[in-house]
Amino acid sequence: MTDRALVVVRSGALTTVQDLGRPGHAHLGVPRSGALDGPAAALANRLVGNARDAAVLETTLNGCAVRPRSAVLVAVGGAPCPVTVDGRPVPWGAPVPVPAGALLNVGTAVAGLRTYVAVSGGIAVDPVLGSRSTDLLSGLGPPPLTDGAVLPLGTPTLLHARVDAAPQPAPPAELVLRVTPGPRDDWFTRGAVQTFTSRTYRVSSASNRIGLRTEGPPLERAVPGELPSEGMVLGAVQVPPDGRPVVFLADHPTTGGYPVIAVVRTEDLAAAAQAVPGTPVRFLEVRRR
Repeated sequence: MTDRALVVVRSGALTTVQDLGRPGHAHLGVPRSGALDGPAAALANRLVGNARDAAVLETTLNGCAVRPRSAVLVAVGGAPCPVTVDGRPVPWGAPVPVPAGALLNVGTAVAGLRTYVAVSGGIAVDPVLGSRSTDLLSGLGPPPLTDGAVLPLGTPTLLHARVDAAPQPAPPAELVLRVTPGPRDDWFTRGAVQTFTSRTYRVSSASNRIGLRTEGPPLERAVPGELPSEGMVLGAVQVPPDGRPVVFLADHPTTGGYPVIAVVRTEDLAAAAQAVPGTPVRFLEVRRR
């Protein structure tokens, strides 16, 4: 076992390959995709000496288990979880050597939702439109991991971070999302706009990589009917017919016909990626910059 590859032993609930995504293709109907918690993925890459845009594994809730065919350096970050190598506990949030043939097991998150596994050299599946990211909406990129899949690895560098652990933000106990009003806030009653920025919602279990769905008071429309489809951006807060806001995440559609009441600041979306179902959500209005 000397070739540079990972064999997937346990794929977990949903594990995908992600990098920085493929922005700039909305005119083709292609979402940006990429790691939902970009800072966590970038830090894991830095810990093993990868470039910031190297592809990593993004797990959801219950982790995954992989077996490298050659010795690798691994860092696990994002949602905190137990990590073992051949059953022996190893640090989370730090670079860990994994011998050829050893079993790396990334366990269930103890807080948060999405964990990132960076391997020295990066996951080297073939890129599509310049990215190795799995896009659940369009189907571009590699499919979600399945047991027995083999993932090629790139060539590692000789430099990596030499730390005992790297500080990472804790998953949110309350998710506060700063929003800029518009572009279709005038499609809602004044009371609905006030409700949107003053009441507390909760993360719905129906959330996924496409959007963070919420549960809470419905927002009343002032304008009946539907919009012609128009462009959608990362962080757009769309309001479907049930009146509950949906925050568009990395795999969001590039167009939509439901009105967008506001747009979330991009820097707040990493926390949204780690908000488990039931987490309180508040939308905080901020002035346009």
